[in-house]
Amino acid sequence: MGNFKQKDRPIGVNTPLGEDKLVLGSFTGEERLSGLFSFSLSMISEDGGIKPNDIVGKPVDFFVRLPDGKERWFNGIVNSFHYTGKDDRAFNYKASVVPWLWLLTRGSDCRVHECNGQKDVKQIIDGFLKELKFTDYKWDLKRSLGKREYCIQYRETHFDFFSRLLEEEGVYYYFKHEKGKHLLVLTDHIDGVYDCPDAEVRMLTNLSQPESTDNLRAWSHDYEFTSGKWTHTDYDFENPTTSLLSESKSKISLTGNSSLEFYDFPGDYVDKTLGGDLLKLRMEEEEAAYNTASGRSICHTFSPGARFTLTKHHDKSEAGGKWVITAVEHHASQGGNYFSGAGHSDEIYQNSFRAMPADVVFRPPRIRSKPRLMGIQSALVVGPPGEEIYTDKYGRIKVQFPWDRKGKKDDKSSLWIRVATPWAGKQWGMIHIPRIGNEVIVSFLEGDPDRPIVTGMLFNADNMPPYGLPDNMTQSGIKTHSSKNGSDDNFNEIRFEDKKDEEEIYIHAERDLNCVIENNETRKVGFDDKKDGDQSVEIYNNQTLKVGKAGCKDGSQTVEIFKDRSVTLKTGNDSLMIEKGNRETTLKMGNQTTTLDMGNSELILKMGNKTTKINLGKSTTEAMQSIEMKVMGSSIKIDPTGITIKAPMIKIQADGMAELKSPMTTVKGDGMLTMKGGITMIN
Repeated sequence: MGNFKQKDRPIGVNTPLGEDKLVLGSFTGEERLSGLFSFSLSMISEDGGIKPNDIVGKPVDFFVRLPDGKERWFNGIVNSFHYTGKDDRAFNYKASVVPWLWLLTRGSDCRVHECNGQKDVKQIIDGFLKELKFTDYKWDLKRSLGKREYCIQYRETHFDFFSRLLEEEGVYYYFKHEKGKHLLVLTDHIDGVYDCPDAEVRMLTNLSQPESTDNLRAWSHDYEFTSGKWTHTDYDFENPTTSLLSESKSKISLTGNSSLEFYDFPGDYVDKTLGGDLLKLRMEEEEAAYNTASGRSICHTFSPGARFTLTKHHDKSEAGGKWVITAVEHHASQGGNYFSGAGHSDEIYQNSFRAMPADVVFRPPRIRSKPRLMGIQSALVVGPPGEEIYTDKYGRIKVQFPWDRKGKKDDKSSLWIRVATPWAGKQWGMIHIPRIGNEVIVSFLEGDPDRPIVTGMLFNADNMPPYGLPDNMTQSGIKTHSSKNGSDDNFNEIRFEDKKDEEEIYIHAERDLNCVIENNETRKVGFDDKKDGDQSVEIYNNQTLKVGKAGCKDGSQTVEIFKDRSVTLKTGNDSLMIEKGNRETTLKMGNQTTTLDMGNSELILKMGNKTTKINLGKSTTEAMQSIEMKVMGSSIKIDPTGITIKAPMIKIQADGMAELKSPMTTVKGDGMLTMKGGITMIN
């Protein structure tokens, strides 16, 4: 048992348990570009009571010794630990080792990553990795990543979200191991890889040749049919007539592939230049699968992202090619005396691998689909503090979803979201802007969480219906709320009451009511059904009625009253002005009475004549004090004392007979008196 030491062994492991507490017997592992590595370590120990809590979740280092005596180290985190039993000499354990990035598979979230057109994928990933306190990574990018308006992580693990964003942007990654650390490298170009320590390797021409660590044991060159074209398009509501169609043809020409096209919608872009860049990524992703190689080797330093040259091959067309490793499967075993470590064979380590030409850029296949929200969700309308309505020129709003723990219910909680309406035209249609605090229904175009659209609104316990229910279930209508700082008594409303025999349409204007009718208006009040048809109009202040204006065809007003008409002026004046035209009042049957309880009655004709004609009947004028008629210097005055006629000259003519009779009569001519007649008689 005392020989359980790892010094000078070809493979070994360092754990938090202490030196040689666990001794590595063998390990296998898989690594690939844009993937999590995973190693399985078989170990022995003299201690049968190792506690999982002492090692699970903690970092370990393990190595395979190179022929020159140096060590090639691997580093990772133990994500599972197993006791597998005991034989006659030791206790057996197994551990699974993964990268720190694997920890992202153990958490998920529903959140909005605030972008507002200012953040790209790198900034988004930097932000949430910082929140999770991960720092062992570096970026090596040459392409500018597109800024994002919106980015939702919905019921995704952190790792799936991380991977999906990189796949969408064509960014791949790999890990570089060293003792005590493994570094995540994220890159997007051909030169983002590194030169393998085994930079030049050769293919054995026959098995009798002596092997060395630069030997390949097997080599297979593989070709795969690929499509000849990628096309996609999208739609930008701010430029609705602009075509965003983009296409990219493959550089690989194969029989029949030119007629095969991948066409997709939406392309997730509103700028055609960006669409072309994304399309190039899709084509490069397709082309990366065309020309690959696979093999087996004993090259200890092979790792994803490592570049090597195949210097020798029995097929001269293969010799001299530069390749980048995309995946490796490692196999290492102690060999010899497992317990003592002595007498091990040379067959310690071997691997199988896949590679692609070094002059072709790797693009990660898009294997992680964006979560789809095929149903609807509710959300609250949000905006800046102190505002009641928050919108832009398109009538868009911002919302916060119930699952969003990061949002602060302000104008940064979401992107601008369009609001559906029953009718939308070119500066015509219907519009009702949801207000801050309202609950709205949100759907998602194509089920895409990053493409929300508001399709309706909901009442809730804080925002109850305007009419008490179920008592007023026959009522429907539109009721608004004055803003800003309106009370419950400040509103506009159109309400419909459909209760049988109580039907009503109610209109309430909180301030002004303006009605513009460009042709005719017809109103009938209880007319066709011959029911009660009363109309009551109450005006608190003034009323102005204007009929016609300059240039109109007509401009007349006709009022027809079937029965009585009564007008009462409680205080003030009654004025009628006819600027040009005639006035005619016709009373076909009945009486006309004008009563003036107090005050004067005056009729002034500034120009023209007045004629009073009574075809049948009589005219009576009665006054308590006097009745007086004047024309210049002439007048007739009737008062209780008598009748006085004054004029420069008075003529009385009777065609038949004229009679002047009184108890006492005086005829006086101060100058001359002339009495003339055919027969003149003086009693």
